[in-house]
Amino acid sequence: MFQIKNLTITHRKDLRVILEDFSCVLNDSDKAVIIGEEGNGKSTLMKWIYEPKQIEDYCEADGERIINGERLGYLPQELGETDCAKSVYEFFLEEERFLERTPGELAKMARNFHLPPEFYYMDQKVGTLSGGEKVKAQMMRLLLAEPTVLLLDEPSNDIDLETLEWLEDLICSWPHIVLFISHDETLIERTANMVIHLEQIKRKTRPRYTVARVPYIQYKRERENQFEKQAQQAASDRREKKKRDEKYQRIYQSVEHAQNVITRQDPSGGRLLKKKMHAVKAMERRFAREDENMTEMPDAETSIFFKLGDADSAVPAGKTVLEYSLDRLYAPQSPEQSDSSDAILPPRLTAPANSPYFPEKSDTSDTPDFADRGRLLARGIFLRVRGPEKICIIGANGAGKTTLLRKIAEELLARTDLKAEYMPQNYEELLNLHVTPVEYLAKTGDRSEYSRIRTYLGALKYTADEMDHPIAELSGGQKAKVFLLKMSMSRANVLILDEPTRNFSPLSGPVIRRMLREFPGAIISVSHDRKYISEVCDQTYLLTEKGLELFSRPSD
Repeated sequence: MFQIKNLTITHRKDLRVILEDFSCVLNDSDKAVIIGEEGNGKSTLMKWIYEPKQIEDYCEADGERIINGERLGYLPQELGETDCAKSVYEFFLEEERFLERTPGELAKMARNFHLPPEFYYMDQKVGTLSGGEKVKAQMMRLLLAEPTVLLLDEPSNDIDLETLEWLEDLICSWPHIVLFISHDETLIERTANMVIHLEQIKRKTRPRYTVARVPYIQYKRERENQFEKQAQQAASDRREKKKRDEKYQRIYQSVEHAQNVITRQDPSGGRLLKKKMHAVKAMERRFAREDENMTEMPDAETSIFFKLGDADSAVPAGKTVLEYSLDRLYAPQSPEQSDSSDAILPPRLTAPANSPYFPEKSDTSDTPDFADRGRLLARGIFLRVRGPEKICIIGANGAGKTTLLRKIAEELLARTDLKAEYMPQNYEELLNLHVTPVEYLAKTGDRSEYSRIRTYLGALKYTADEMDHPIAELSGGQKAKVFLLKMSMSRANVLILDEPTRNFSPLSGPVIRRMLREFPGAIISVSHDRKYISEVCDQTYLLTEKGLELFSRPSD
């Protein structure tokens, strides 16, 4: 068991209170998910729980953390630069229990993560691993330490579908405490038996939290029912108040009129009216006291309101948006060329049979420039997209999805008969982190343009302060919203999206999926989000060494 008592966290820069008087107890078998909109302090709370010093640079915290002998294991949302510079082998050596494990135990763990046993001993830098491989490496090192409490910040980011299902099994079967943050609604629905909901209400000026010991689906349903009943009661109270106030005004005006017309020849009548006015004023004070206890309208953090695309973004059903052929897809060879999704093969290792991490011998023998290009990922790729189709590409981590999507983006961005926009997995590739969202989105610099952009950002639930912060200080979800707005303002009719939903909260997720589903143009995407795949995409393709294969699976 561990406990948090009366925790208040305040942001140093703008003195905004992120969390106020937060208390919570977690016991063995609790699987608690922290949910909330982007920028509400979920990761900050997780860092403080693991090690309060981790937030001292940007937040002040006052509260008590009672660990009771638990061993905390923490998976951060992003790896630090020091760890990224290590080789994979050096990264695992940091955990002292690594050398105590037998080869059989290590091989079994690697198989659970769909990795070859050689993965532990690679010379490759951790920073050049794919996004999913980084998560897997961290989880494996974390489990080697044998913690009793798992603190997982976005463990579902970037991992493939098979590993997602393994992660679900791990969380459900873990005998101790799991506290996690995730944007994967399917993962949350299948694992969480407790919900910690962080909100910023009153236009992000007041924090509120809820701790509910129920599964996520039940929490959502009960919350919606509660808000609906509260809204109905509040509306009823206001109707009764209106009737009461109208009746009171008639009485007040009648007495006041009588007082104005009373003559001096009837002093006794004047005294009676004066007493009556005192009674009327007393009635007013009683009504005011009753109004203080009147049911309030439910105050909840509202979802974003935004439409992506318009009539100009529509693509005719018969139009061929893309016919893309690629004989061979290679991974980038140098770290400078590599992306965050496709791993680079260290040349010193020998390949186990059929391993997705190593090329077959024939790949090098018939490709003289293999060393320049990197390892062969896939052959014979072909993709056709027509009209407003919504396409998703899935595949194992390191299969080459992001590399392929980049190549597709290069072709579509050069087309003149279409207006394409590209959203990379790593937003920093295209965003200027040193300017504000308004400055980044502005084209002309006109005052009217600035005003229009601020209105749009307001619809995406940016506060006035956040609009004036450099993009570098924004959360991943807020950066993603900048891309959505950029795409909308450009009137693009083809969107190329790498993990488009990965940084949106479970509460914003349905809004984002509906927005993308209703987009009148074409979408070509990479995603592991099962709800996105099932609700938005018309076709799903699996990228393998043999190319793209039409993929179907039972609905989740």
